[in-house]
Amino acid sequence: MIPKVFREVIDLGDGREISIETGKLAKQAHGSVVVQMGKAMLLCTVVSNYKQSPVDFLPLTVDYREKFAAAGRYPGGFFKREARPSDGEVLTMRLVDRVLRPLFPKDYHAETQVMIQLMSHDDEVMPDALAGLAASTVIQLSDIPFETPISEVRVARINGEFVINPSRTQLANADLDMMIGASADSVMMVEGEMDEVSEEEMASAIKFAHEAIKVQCAAQVRLAEAFGKKETREYEAEASNDELAEKIHNLAYDKCYAIAKKGTSKAERSAAFSEVKEEIIASFTEEELAEYGDLVGKYFNKAQKNAVRELTLAEGLRLDGRKTTDIRPIWCEVDYLPSTHGSSIFTRGETQALATVTLGTSREANQIDMPTHQGEETFYLHYNFPPFCTGEARPLRGTSRREVGHGNLAQRALKGMVPDNCPYTVRVVSEVLESNGSSSMATVCAGTMAMMDAGIEMKKPVSGIAMGLISDGDRYAVLSDILGDEDHLGDMDFKVTGTADGITACQMDIKVKGLSYEILVNALKQAREGRLHILSKLTDTIAKPNSDVKSHAPKMVTRTIANEFIGALIGPGGKVIQELQKETGCTIVINEDPVTEEGIVEILGTGQEGIDAVLAKIDSITFKPKVGSVYEVKVIKMLDFGAVVEYTEAPGNEVLLHVSELAWSRTENVSDVVNMGDVFDVKYFGRDPKTRKEKVSKKALLPRPPREDKKPALKKED
Repeated sequence: MIPKVFREVIDLGDGREISIETGKLAKQAHGSVVVQMGKAMLLCTVVSNYKQSPVDFLPLTVDYREKFAAAGRYPGGFFKREARPSDGEVLTMRLVDRVLRPLFPKDYHAETQVMIQLMSHDDEVMPDALAGLAASTVIQLSDIPFETPISEVRVARINGEFVINPSRTQLANADLDMMIGASADSVMMVEGEMDEVSEEEMASAIKFAHEAIKVQCAAQVRLAEAFGKKETREYEAEASNDELAEKIHNLAYDKCYAIAKKGTSKAERSAAFSEVKEEIIASFTEEELAEYGDLVGKYFNKAQKNAVRELTLAEGLRLDGRKTTDIRPIWCEVDYLPSTHGSSIFTRGETQALATVTLGTSREANQIDMPTHQGEETFYLHYNFPPFCTGEARPLRGTSRREVGHGNLAQRALKGMVPDNCPYTVRVVSEVLESNGSSSMATVCAGTMAMMDAGIEMKKPVSGIAMGLISDGDRYAVLSDILGDEDHLGDMDFKVTGTADGITACQMDIKVKGLSYEILVNALKQAREGRLHILSKLTDTIAKPNSDVKSHAPKMVTRTIANEFIGALIGPGGKVIQELQKETGCTIVINEDPVTEEGIVEILGTGQEGIDAVLAKIDSITFKPKVGSVYEVKVIKMLDFGAVVEYTEAPGNEVLLHVSELAWSRTENVSDVVNMGDVFDVKYFGRDPKTRKEKVSKKALLPRPPREDKKPALKKED
């Protein structure tokens, strides 16, 4: 039986289209859709259990995978099978999850799984920009409770014009690259990187993207109606007790307000709030606690949240006593670790990051091997968030999605300031040692100082700040440099990085509906003031990059050679280059430039003497004398028919000085004119067209004797 297929087409307005289709594939899932743009096709499914999970949160899993077969490629590795997700796939999962999660009902706790798979790839389509549209569409086609359709698009500015969902080729020429997630009414998520743009330019890009998202949301509604929109499923709602909520509010609110107003440290606040909570719990009988279950703790947390928010809105005060625009105390230090190539400590309040820099050759570049993209990164940043930084003890289970996402944000913030001619592969690692509010922004600041300490000639230093927003509809307060608690209780968490001249990266999660662009721009401008304050602390610590790398750090020298000399430098079986590395202690890497078809030799060494020895060897191998030029040579071998001489400026390059080119007069014995070790000049004449051998001459530089008169002598009688 041929399935009935339902399809909607979204016109991007420039000849490109996106189609969303259902009814053909994966019909046992609670919702399935195929999203296609060009030859790129994503299959997305959703399944949500009908039984509520016992946990008190939504156990949502968003999984995005790119199949190698989609691009006609084999997976790398021994088993030739897709394994753990790449960082690129993890980042796409996070982008989709952050927009979907807030739109499920607060009391919906059923295990829910959204799976997005790239089944066909198009080189001119970046599939991550379609993942949010696919995820929202399958939920609209299901009976899963969900507030409203959403979508995500990429917006880039290319030659001054905004473009929706550009290709990777177009993106290479963009000065702004952002992913926007939104419903028809509200922007909910922003993430991207920019080339020092202004706050107004960023807001304009968001507006442009939102208009495209509105069209995509409308297409989802039409498809669901044509398919036959299902009735939203019924589920067991959370227990509630309005009378209990009011009682706990009355018991807790004023006490929490007073604690929040004291402006104490995180540990002191936590202890004080816990004491109030325990007092309230103690006021109930065991029977009441057994009946109410977790409602007491839930309603206490709600009262605490309301008290803290009201303190900020009414009095402009925050949990640690700061005003809304205040930045926590900052102290910085560079060159802390003696053996690293660069290091720094950035501490802001109770958040601390220790950053290190390692310099290497192109061999240490981060290789990217995805079905949709292959390449390498010569600048990359890794972010580690161990449990002790928040005073916790928990198992370590590899790099988390959060660590991948925060590291990527910091990398995007800094990478545009790495000079184009930087010869090194640069790896920055941020170890978060304390965390109470935006360790990713501390990573940006620590990374900047560590790179400057390592001698990387950054174009400009970069700082970052995490901002928050609290609003009740009529009043709002923008908070600079938020605490961890303020991140949790606020209506917007946005991180902004940049130089003194503009924004380089951002990440926003907007929880309040219908946020006006006026508030957004005001918040971004307040963030700029905070960024500049933090930037001044960084430059007070290290004003400019060190003029050179550290004495124990490797120095990098690059040399370009013609392709014809690459084989000679490598030697048979790599003998020449291996011996040279062993003798000099340097690392030598040879790459071929596909454009110029020349060899690029990277020499990495800690000692200048070793580097000079490698350069001398390269000069020797690539030495090509010019016809008519004069060169100094040294006799290294005596023969009956001449002397073998070596160019002193290119040891190892030998040439035969024939006996006939020693002197103008006839030479019977070579040793009559030159001896072993003699140094003198010769003139180079190139290759003899008959013998094809190189010709040099000593006598050509000597004065030519006058010719003898060869006329016959006259006889006396003449």
